[in-house]
Amino acid sequence: MIEEFFPVSPSLLQAAKEAEKQCAPVFNRIDENAEYNGYKMLSAFIECGVSESHFIGSTGYGYGDRGRETLDRVLATVFHCEDALIRHNFVSGTHALTTALFGVLRPGDTLVCLSGTPYDTLLPVLGVVEGGHGCLKEFGVQYRQLDLLPDGTPDFNGIPQAVKGAKVAYLQRSRGYSLRESLSMDTIAKMISLIRSSNPDAIIMVDNCYGEFVERQEPTHAGADLIIGSLIKNPGGGIAKTGGYIAGRADLIELCACRLTAPGVGKEVGCTLGELREMYLGLFHAPTVVASALKTAVFASALLAKMGFAVSPAFDAPRTDIIQAVRLNTPEGLTAFCQGIQKGAPIDAFVTPEPWDMPGYDSKVIMAAGAFTLGASIELSADGPMREPYAAWLQGGITYPSGKAGILLAAQSLMDKGLVPNF
Repeated sequence: MIEEFFPVSPSLLQAAKEAEKQCAPVFNRIDENAEYNGYKMLSAFIECGVSESHFIGSTGYGYGDRGRETLDRVLATVFHCEDALIRHNFVSGTHALTTALFGVLRPGDTLVCLSGTPYDTLLPVLGVVEGGHGCLKEFGVQYRQLDLLPDGTPDFNGIPQAVKGAKVAYLQRSRGYSLRESLSMDTIAKMISLIRSSNPDAIIMVDNCYGEFVERQEPTHAGADLIIGSLIKNPGGGIAKTGGYIAGRADLIELCACRLTAPGVGKEVGCTLGELREMYLGLFHAPTVVASALKTAVFASALLAKMGFAVSPAFDAPRTDIIQAVRLNTPEGLTAFCQGIQKGAPIDAFVTPEPWDMPGYDSKVIMAAGAFTLGASIELSADGPMREPYAAWLQGGITYPSGKAGILLAAQSLMDKGLVPNF
């Protein structure tokens, strides 16, 4: 069918057909999880008494905004925690993470990251690299990290010693710009248990970006004190136009709210303008949208492995986030792949991505992202830094047919550039 609309070679169509057949059992598991998470979401909406009146936006200070307060309760119910702070004025996941870190850390405190080097955009926040004006380091917060083992897995044996004296134990669920495995819920639960056994008072914070609704539980189910994410990723369902969330312990949420607004004010203010309906609707759609993104990633993994590229994870490996890494091996390969993804975007398909100096990154980045919401990585996108191993990190796909089309056009772009020998 796709060949009626897009120029895809017969050999690639045949490979795609074989890849999809391989993926069928994995797709079934994805659908089962989406059904479970969909029921959980519906139950939370009903339990919290969501009504049409909650979609009305407030202005000014936003005092007594019932829609804002109820949305917090819905998210807390879904994530099985005491409270949540879900706001349109979080400008990114990094902003939400920064708010949480500054909310709970004080001068002289120590933050230890137990999942190796964090995502690039967090490094200036920590003060690990130059340019982080007003970073945690400038406020007297010390940073340590426990590196991953050579195979990319957590150093379980090193966790008890690493967290001694730490105020915050920090985990990054997703792989970021690395080829390590993302942290599964079983792995996170084991890490939390080790942290608690050594430092019961540590605040366990998890960067949950890209992981929401992939599995049936979230890190808060396993005992994490705070989880943080972005609404233009999984929990926005491709509908929320901006925003982020922090969820977890009520006392910590209040500290974070006081950082977002002002001490003594916290969650009591913050007008919602016209954003509530999209935030509610996006959250409600999130489990099935995440399923589409996962199917897109699984199909990409199966197809590109057939074409001879190293992929991570494999198509049939357990998944805990929506990200698919593909090693394209050369700058030309990475560029061709991202340009092919762009050709399959519903928005700005005519644009040709080129590497550029993206703020927050230490090398040029190429990014394909033709999305209804600028930068929304729950919509099909692919990006990667122009450095070894010249890998693309693929994520999103709000519908599986559009995601599949994007992958096929990216594969065709590689073939057209002569970068897939003997295929």
